[in-house]
Amino acid sequence: MHMLPLLSPFRKLCLVILGSLICTANSLATTQVLHVGTLLAVPGNKPLKEQTLVIENGLITQIIDGYQVASAFADSAQLIDLKDRFVMPGLMDMHVHLQFELGPKNDSDSLKMSDQLVEMRFLMFAMRTLKAGFTTVRDVGSMSQEMYAMRDAINQGWVDGPRIIAAGGVGITGGHADISGVKPDLMALYTKPTICDGPYDCRRATRDAIKYGADLIKITSTGGVLTDRATGTGQQMEMDELKEVVLAAKRMGRKVASHAHQEDGIIATLEAGVDSIEHGTYTGEKAIKLFKKTGAYLVPTLLAGDTVVGMAETADFMSPAIKEKALRVGKDMQGNFAKAYQAGVKIAFGTDSGVSQHGTNAQEAVLMAAAGMSNMDIIKSATVNAADLLGMSTEIGSLEVGKQADIIATDGSPLDDITQLLDVDFVMKGGKVFVQK
Repeated sequence: MHMLPLLSPFRKLCLVILGSLICTANSLATTQVLHVGTLLAVPGNKPLKEQTLVIENGLITQIIDGYQVASAFADSAQLIDLKDRFVMPGLMDMHVHLQFELGPKNDSDSLKMSDQLVEMRFLMFAMRTLKAGFTTVRDVGSMSQEMYAMRDAINQGWVDGPRIIAAGGVGITGGHADISGVKPDLMALYTKPTICDGPYDCRRATRDAIKYGADLIKITSTGGVLTDRATGTGQQMEMDELKEVVLAAKRMGRKVASHAHQEDGIIATLEAGVDSIEHGTYTGEKAIKLFKKTGAYLVPTLLAGDTVVGMAETADFMSPAIKEKALRVGKDMQGNFAKAYQAGVKIAFGTDSGVSQHGTNAQEAVLMAAAGMSNMDIIKSATVNAADLLGMSTEIGSLEVGKQADIIATDGSPLDDITQLLDVDFVMKGGKVFVQK
């Protein structure tokens, strides 16, 4: 009798991994058929009733009136019954920080946690975000190489998480993007190579960020709430620096997002040609005119303002400089956002999660509604508008043939009650189901 050779533990492991990869590939290749009770395929348009969605290899291939038998599309087609659900595109958050959450242990964590452990926590926060119905996010401030690695691992299918569009940060010495609140030798150690001074140095920093993997550039034109210096929230980057960053980024095919609170910094960055303003707390009449002239988006982050006000009023870990800014800026955000929305400024959904808890992103929608934004416009801001801001409208943002099968479902209609988004019952990203209640 011919005996098969014994397999080493290593070879056994390899075969198990190979089998797992084959099974994963096969599961993604199966045809999925969704029976949908109410379908908001393109936010802004009227919802449709009793629809069948056909998905193959993670892409939507057919949308058909009525409920079609799954076996009509493939013998092994998987039927997903959402006849009693409201179905819409996956939500998108244009301003997150997936590597941390604001709290009293931030300083000790930064000293004690290894970069590798931070990456594991990053994955946990990413999955909380995905399971909350946010299938795509724009991370605008995390440790760069770890962020790029997570983005790439998710894109390769090695780990699960939301689609990450990763920003490389560029800021000035002593500005909001620079390290603060620690002793000088640690400041020297933690200062990033993309901290710059003067137009030509900021041009270099922009190119450096792109070289090492940035999908877009995030600048900090004004001071920020969580900078542990009493330097205010007004303009900090000079106009020549702003223009050089935008020019360098555009030359290399990258968009630019600008953190900006006071109107002087908002105006300067809009004049420099940025694609979005993050926060935009003190957007006034002149800034509104520039928003509408340039077509830039406002990413309001009302949830961050609400969160820091609550912490400043009830917690004791904030320094006096941070607490003063938190109370002032946080309380002013919603009213100025309402003025910008009513004036017709383009809005893209963003929370600043990391300041707020990951997975609670949809609370932003509740705050937007309280400020007077219609439920349909809120949903558009988190789907169609967000995709446009990313330059990815041909891939995501609506449920149409040829686009990614990024799909969520709720019990009731968020067009009637926006709080439905706080508890999604079904989450699919690229044809893979992550939540099904």
